[in-house]
Amino acid sequence: MNKKVLISTGMAFSLLLSPFSQAFAEEPTTGEAKQVENIAHRGAAAYAPENTMASYDLAVDMKADYIEIDVQRSKDGELVVIHDTSVDRTTDGSGKVGDLTLEEMKSLDAGSWKGEQFEGEEIPTFEEVLDRYHGKVGILIEMKSPELYPGIEEQVADALKERQLDKPQNEKIILQSFNFDSMKKMDQLLPKVPVGVLAWSQAQATPEALKEISTYAEWFNPSYGIVTEQVVKDVHSLDMQIGSWTVRSHEAADFLFDMDVDAIITDYPDYIDPRNE
Repeated sequence: MNKKVLISTGMAFSLLLSPFSQAFAEEPTTGEAKQVENIAHRGAAAYAPENTMASYDLAVDMKADYIEIDVQRSKDGELVVIHDTSVDRTTDGSGKVGDLTLEEMKSLDAGSWKGEQFEGEEIPTFEEVLDRYHGKVGILIEMKSPELYPGIEEQVADALKERQLDKPQNEKIILQSFNFDSMKKMDQLLPKVPVGVLAWSQAQATPEALKEISTYAEWFNPSYGIVTEQVVKDVHSLDMQIGSWTVRSHEAADFLFDMDVDAIITDYPDYIDPRNE
């Protein structure tokens, strides 16, 4: 369900000086259309408190193709959406996620740190996010530190199955993690749902490493610092797609666009300007 998108650029005027500018000038729009997914990292995290409904709502308003969410588990076994393994940075509370009950986490203010207009934003549950957004926007689900929560893979799989989101026609659900073993397990539990691995080192992007990853994953999602034309070609040669993170500048977006990646994961969904085909 790709859209044609044009990466917004602060350097647009410089195109007028390039030898390609005359060709662009003959077209009704400027720029070269490519197929890129706009994935809102923790929602529109540059503008609203990350991993909250406010952030996801804004990402939808900004026409993101996907929202990216982080899933962990509370002390009493509930799936919650939060990035850090503690609540200290993004709420007015303290403590590890796995040491707090859902009721305790729901009592925390997860918005005021970003601005007083977000006071009262809650830590959402995984089910709340699924129920509010599935069918409205794609959801990229990151299993955050799954090694801390034995059995969390089965819980996530069950929640998706209950909502018929494990079916092949539901193309807008993707699973990912830095924990490759967790993704192997998710591939077994949900064989029709695409899975991806998050990578941060060049050693994880060698042809040999990519070949092994391709045996269970449909996506290879590296930090943009290790993205090269060769890595993108190697990924595509194995029938995988590549989505890179985390874009926080026009320059980073333009770089990834030029590298021909399939998705850009960004705190600024408005840096990727959708144009209907």
